[in-house]
Amino acid sequence: MNVVERAIGALKVFPLPSAVLFPNAILPLHIFEPRYRAMVRDALASDQLIALADLQPGWESVQGPPALASIGCVGSIVWSEELPDGRYNILLQGLVRVRFLEEQPSLHDYREFRGEILDDLPYTGPEADVLRQELLELAGRMPPQVLDPLLQIATHLEGGALADVVAGALVQDSDRRQVLLEELDVGRRLRTLLEDVGELLLRLGPAQAPGPLN
Repeated sequence: MNVVERAIGALKVFPLPSAVLFPNAILPLHIFEPRYRAMVRDALASDQLIALADLQPGWESVQGPPALASIGCVGSIVWSEELPDGRYNILLQGLVRVRFLEEQPSLHDYREFRGEILDDLPYTGPEADVLRQELLELAGRMPPQVLDPLLQIATHLEGGALADVVAGALVQDSDRRQVLLEELDVGRRLRTLLEDVGELLLRLGPAQAPGPLN
């Protein structure tokens, strides 16, 4: 039994509106609220795991704890910095999708949930190769510090993992990110992402030809 499976009965959940973490992607977070400082501190002292969850629409007008999006992502704290006043800067690396089943009684100020891990099934359709080709077409249209690391990673990934890393890097709209996170059919996830990358290519226009040498 791995560390994520051990944590599934009581996942520490960080509800964060409009923030979506994908498996295999990394998200920087600044933790300032006291209860979430305690959550990070407890995670660092145990399994390093936190589940990031978006909130259901209309959460601003809800009395009491807001409802979570049905699916989030369990992440591992791969780097942390505690500031003198107790705030934290962390890097959270996504590990696996999780469906939130029910809230658990908690001895802490932060919320804990029982969850169901949602592993991707193997997928060998043609979309991954098409997606890699579209990433190559983006070369010259985006800053190399954004695209070059993505191209290197994409070479070694297939199926759902490839879709998640590309979505984490290139899809900015939080609602669209949540749609991609909740898409459990790997083929449909890749095809949805191909639409997004295709639209990005259209917005960026043709690659710029190199200028004359001086």
